[in-house]
Amino acid sequence: MNENNQKTEHSALSRLNFHHLHYFWRVAKVGHLSKVAAEIHVSQSALSAQIRQLEDRIGEPLFCREGRRLELTDTGKLVYGYAERIFDLGTELIGRLNGQIEGQSKLRIGSVSTLSRNYQENWLRPLLSDPDLMLTLESGLLEGLLDRLVQHELDVVLANEAVPTNPDQPLHCRLLASQVMSVVGSSEVWGKRNIKGPRDLHNVEIALPGPRHAVRAQFDALCASVGASPKVRAEVDDMAMLRLLTRDSGWLALLPEVVVQDELRNGQLKVVGELKELKERFYAITAPHRYQPQALKALISTN
Repeated sequence: MNENNQKTEHSALSRLNFHHLHYFWRVAKVGHLSKVAAEIHVSQSALSAQIRQLEDRIGEPLFCREGRRLELTDTGKLVYGYAERIFDLGTELIGRLNGQIEGQSKLRIGSVSTLSRNYQENWLRPLLSDPDLMLTLESGLLEGLLDRLVQHELDVVLANEAVPTNPDQPLHCRLLASQVMSVVGSSEVWGKRNIKGPRDLHNVEIALPGPRHAVRAQFDALCASVGASPKVRAEVDDMAMLRLLTRDSGWLALLPEVVVQDELRNGQLKVVGELKELKERFYAITAPHRYQPQALKALISTN
């Protein structure tokens, strides 16, 4: 690149006021000057003037008015796309710097509420001995967790279902593991009895994952296909609660063995049968082209 081209690019960049760009970005997200003006404690006229200055620098209008709402022009949409990335990266930078200043690296993990806590702990176990790592763990609905992932508030989301392709929200979904769904019951109650297939579950008391769980619809369809109607005693989203009910109720339960790994190990519970047609899958969902803590890279690469 010659000296004249470098001067031209530097001159063009110096004319872009990032303060004005930030105001534009806020208004584009909200769609109303008055709301943003109130949020940032400036007058609506001052805010409007600063956006006009940005439009003067760019040489084209960024908004057109549709009723009481501001809509982006084609140029506005282009500028907004760049602004979104610029200020998202700024948010990520501050979060990372905060962790470094405190002398720790941070790994922020979200998990769907239907995911086994035992599986999560097993997955995280290699990191538990690292004194310089702080873990942030939270659970919720998949949609909300993905929103937080996109907003740089989480580094990874653990889920038991894959996310559909969405060009407006590109995400990377990696399969970590899968496990056959088992029918588990009390060793004392079930002794040497076994379930050979879904037909044997007819009229049997059982606790099931709730309707939101990835395999529930598949289980219902499997039973219907052989005319079996289990006696459903509980529907439970939380795997930890399902584990407790299985241990204390005498009912059977449908779950992956990892949920009750300790009870199976000590003989309190037993696998009464397996439904090989049903598998729970475990995924790590990340945002592509995003900084990833080294600890997360190591975890994902070993699975």
